[in-house]
Amino acid sequence: MIRIRQLNTASADFPQALDHLLNRIEEMDFSIEERVREIIAGVRARGDEALLEYTGRFDRFIPASAAMLEVVGPQLRQAAETVPAAQRAALEASAERIWRYHEHQCLDSWSYTEADGTRLGQQVTALDRVGLYVPGGKAAYPSSVLMNAIPAKVAGVRELIMVVPTPDDRVNELVFAAAHIAGVNRVFRVGGAQAVAALAYGTQTIPRVDKIVGPGNVYVAAAKRLVFGQVDIDMVAGPSEIAVICDGTTDPAWVAMDLFSQAEHDEHAQAILISPRAEFLQAVRAQIESLLPGMERADIIRASLEGRGALILVRDLDEATDIVNRIAPEHLELSVEDPERLAARVRHAGAIFLGRYTAEALGDYCAGPNHVLPTSGTARFSSPLGVYDFQKRTSLIHCSAHGASTLGMMASVLARGEGLTAHARSAEFRMKGGSK
Repeated sequence: MIRIRQLNTASADFPQALDHLLNRIEEMDFSIEERVREIIAGVRARGDEALLEYTGRFDRFIPASAAMLEVVGPQLRQAAETVPAAQRAALEASAERIWRYHEHQCLDSWSYTEADGTRLGQQVTALDRVGLYVPGGKAAYPSSVLMNAIPAKVAGVRELIMVVPTPDDRVNELVFAAAHIAGVNRVFRVGGAQAVAALAYGTQTIPRVDKIVGPGNVYVAAAKRLVFGQVDIDMVAGPSEIAVICDGTTDPAWVAMDLFSQAEHDEHAQAILISPRAEFLQAVRAQIESLLPGMERADIIRASLEGRGALILVRDLDEATDIVNRIAPEHLELSVEDPERLAARVRHAGAIFLGRYTAEALGDYCAGPNHVLPTSGTARFSSPLGVYDFQKRTSLIHCSAHGASTLGMMASVLARGEGLTAHARSAEFRMKGGSK
């Protein structure tokens, strides 16, 4: 019998129980951070030599030279041509949908001219070079290639550098096919903290980038935290999360499998079902018991549901949305009769899946919106990965002679109030009749 906790908002201790469920405080593993610091320092100091050493040590893959880490274009094209036709067709169709969705996110430069002739505006430009980290250890994710690469390409990034570990010299052709379809410019068979360091600082073989995106293990996450500032990063992602609000009339087997879809990622993933109907929660629990033995990753799902999962009984659907705003989940399914009404009440969620037929898994692969989403409650202040993450905004200020006098007077007063005389005089020099 699976031991998944059940909470009730009518209980006096519910707030404390919810806080305990959502407790995301993790102690920093300083031993991991120290090892990652050493790897980064090694790559900075010795470049390709260190990269080859770490790749041999951690991935048991020892190429004759650093140049052999690169997967050249013809190899990527061949992978795309030789993967099963159904897989290639699915990758291409997904890529098209992801591209079409992200085209709507493009920011445009703008400006306006004031009455005195002063022009103000904003210039939007793409990043020059972006690094994409793709996992390649326990699992390989061609979908992550598409979701990270395509928004960058839509934004106009000139060069996309992908790194992917190939432990024991095992290559995932589907990942390479996805890289070709997504338009990745260069691919290197290297992973771990050493790959992040190479992207952040550059080596003789791997070029330095401006931003690093993509998921990885705890060493990759630690490395991304440590190189932030040298380069930008997308986020440091936590375990996968799903919250489902259901009014009790969706097939309970569907809901149970939706919970499984995130629980199977990781023992620390979180799957929460919220409903005002106690009998429905029990029906879903029964389906969990029935379906779990047939799942390939049953042990992981069980550990996730028992460790961090929950069935929450609420008074009504409005209270359910209040709880969701407290959770701020990565994925939120609104499996109800009128999902749009509830969605209007949701302030904090990475992605919202509306209606009974919209499984979260569709968003992971092919719906179009990005599946790189804020986790660990960060949906309170952050957003899904998108085109805007690969574009910069530069302010434009062009003063007319008249505008220089008008603005100069204000700047002078404020600057002298701050005791910054050079600021004041710089503005005053350009004022009509200004002092020298």
